[in-house]
Amino acid sequence: MAIQLYNTMTRKKEPFIPLEEGKVKMYVCGPTVYNYIHIGNARPPIVFDTVRNYLTYRGYDVHYVSNFTDVDDKLIRTAKELGEEVPQIAERFIDAYFEDVTALGCKRADVHPRVTESMDIIIEFIQTLIDKGYAYESEGDVYFHTRKFDGYGKLSHQSIDELRVGARIAIGEKKQDALDFVLWKSAKEGEIKWDSPWGQGRPGWHIECSAMAKKYLGDTIDIHAGGQDLSFPHHENEIAQSEALTGKTFARYWMHNGYINIDNEKMSKSLGNFVLVHDIIKKHDPQVLRFFMLSVHYRNPINYNDELLENTRVGLERIRTSYENLKHRKQASAELTDHNEEWLQKISQHHEEFITAMDDDFNTANAISVLFELSKLANYYLMEKNTSAAVIEAFLKEFEDLFSVLGLSLEKEQEELLDEEIEQLLEQRIQARKDRNFQLADDIRDKLKEMNIILEDTAQGTRWKRG
Repeated sequence: MAIQLYNTMTRKKEPFIPLEEGKVKMYVCGPTVYNYIHIGNARPPIVFDTVRNYLTYRGYDVHYVSNFTDVDDKLIRTAKELGEEVPQIAERFIDAYFEDVTALGCKRADVHPRVTESMDIIIEFIQTLIDKGYAYESEGDVYFHTRKFDGYGKLSHQSIDELRVGARIAIGEKKQDALDFVLWKSAKEGEIKWDSPWGQGRPGWHIECSAMAKKYLGDTIDIHAGGQDLSFPHHENEIAQSEALTGKTFARYWMHNGYINIDNEKMSKSLGNFVLVHDIIKKHDPQVLRFFMLSVHYRNPINYNDELLENTRVGLERIRTSYENLKHRKQASAELTDHNEEWLQKISQHHEEFITAMDDDFNTANAISVLFELSKLANYYLMEKNTSAAVIEAFLKEFEDLFSVLGLSLEKEQEELLDEEIEQLLEQRIQARKDRNFQLADDIRDKLKEMNIILEDTAQGTRWKRG
């Protein structure tokens, strides 16, 4: 049965059938690199990395492209505020982006193109649109003539007349129609700029993705993806300029992930609830954040707070503990038991349920529910007096395969392993004090102090905390 994918363009689930059998061309809009990414920015890389993993698991050869916007108004403003050059800012936050999303279990795209490295193809794209009559130059700026593209608004399901209501020409804009959007901006004094047939300047935001997608994936791609906020106007404008240029369908399937709220409120700096991934992963296992993101269907909104993240951590560790218990039991298990086939069939059933969940528009929430059920089944099996190495191995492989699809690790976080070591040392110290071996108790205290662990001897017993 084919994977069913919800297509934003048609507003319904459709069988996923790529243009070329067995191959998938996938473009995901990347970040504007002027700061560390916030938790909302982290959802697309996690979601669409998982989509890529699953498509690969199902046998597709996926060519995955995700761009960096490394020059725009935000970068120019940040560079002025910090007294640095735009390329410096961009390079620093591209490195920070990779550090953060790698910690979240995301693999790099096959290509990460940058605007500043794509200027020739962007200028060529714009010039062709001018030659075809879809764009025009106006005092050093270039605009796309929106009304000349039949079908503008088809992704957002709005007519051109509906879109015109409320549209205005801002001060400084030189366009002919309020709906026209900029392809090239003439340079202002002191701004980073490039030479072009229309004078020195830089690209508008929308043109970059069309040019990069065309260069690396061709005229028509299978999946174009990004956050829900990009649907209009960014993706709408991409469709217009790309299809005006080529006369072909730009993307066959459009995927958009939902928003993230903080304590049921929209995240914003003014509300003081702006949460950076860089800060979260200093305090929490990054894998817990990924597990949290995948515990909700990608098209639905997510509500984030520390309590929910802690509940997620407990759930993830429950599955990891089942896996660790299976590994521990494996060595002591017999080769065969009378109930091998029965248990192998149960494991296979859970595998099929996982596939069914992921085939249904990549429903990771239901897929994770299957993992919890598999964990319960494993725990139940470990209560058996006689266990089989073959069944244990089947459980282990199933956990490893399905966790890999979700981009998750079954290994416990290093700090948690450290916590277990601390607890063991603490028990040894308690026993040493009972045995009146005060030298050993002091030695253990000193060792814990070196590990930045502070002990507190109370009437209720000894407690520890990190210094």
